[in-house]
Amino acid sequence: MEKFKAVLELQNKYHSVLGYGLVTLLTVGGEKLFSQVVFQCPCNATWNLPYGLVFLLVPALALFLLGYALNTRTWRLLTGCCCSGSASSSSRSHSALTCLQINLAAALAPLTWVAVALLGGSFYQCAVSGSASMAKYLCRNLDSSCAIKLPKVPCNGQEEEMQDILNQLKAQSQVIGWILIAVIIIVLLVVTSIIRCCSPISYLHLKFWEIYSQKEEQILQSKATEHATQLANENVKCFFECTNPNDCYTPSSEAWEEISALYTFNPKNQFYSLLHKYVNRKEMEMSDRIRSKEGDTVVPVLSFVDASGMANTDGM
Repeated sequence: MEKFKAVLELQNKYHSVLGYGLVTLLTVGGEKLFSQVVFQCPCNATWNLPYGLVFLLVPALALFLLGYALNTRTWRLLTGCCCSGSASSSSRSHSALTCLQINLAAALAPLTWVAVALLGGSFYQCAVSGSASMAKYLCRNLDSSCAIKLPKVPCNGQEEEMQDILNQLKAQSQVIGWILIAVIIIVLLVVTSIIRCCSPISYLHLKFWEIYSQKEEQILQSKATEHATQLANENVKCFFECTNPNDCYTPSSEAWEEISALYTFNPKNQFYSLLHKYVNRKEMEMSDRIRSKEGDTVVPVLSFVDASGMANTDGM
């Protein structure tokens, strides 16, 4: 039991790193499966280019959209947005920044797919061998039959000239793949450094904030499950016994809406979450609702606050 608790604590502490690592491993494994089992280059001048590009880019697009769908912040941002009134300029800027952060997070898996696929070289070799413009470049010092034979290169590179072209295509693919990996790492490092540099709170304070966010999410999930179970039991009991239900207070729709909004940081009134802000301000006048107002700013380093929420408990 103690070992199990230690594993859970490790998962909670490094959940984002483990999540990104798992996504990367699954992406690499998926690419290997596609390239070795599913992918079969048609070796046809008409189909090589579209076939190779489809295998290179369509799975990346699917992973990008999946990253959107699995991100809690996507649904926090979208839920109810069509029914809300006109947004303020600060709210629009916050939504735009949130969209940018969601895009960056969702781009990890597709970029990993493209980079690993380029390192393998199969998709690139197939696509380029069907390109008329690349044929002119690759066959510039060879006889006229080279352009005709080029689409067959991925399937039959037995001839010395064709084998040289095949090796050249693989080298190009791997160089582009390593350049892409280097660019991704540099961009991630620069963006992370800028975000941390612009943080209004200290390193240890940020760590405390992350701990609070995790604990609040766990307790909210537990209390919500407990309350929903109690309410459901009471309603079912009253239905079968034909009695009136006992009072069981549930937060109003307005209260749920308030704590579901996007978080903004205010140095004058520091709260660790919208729930924390709500319980400390719910007695104030409507003009002082917890939505963004003067002094509230969007702080990218606190994006994890919006990522917390309640998980689906189906099957529990």
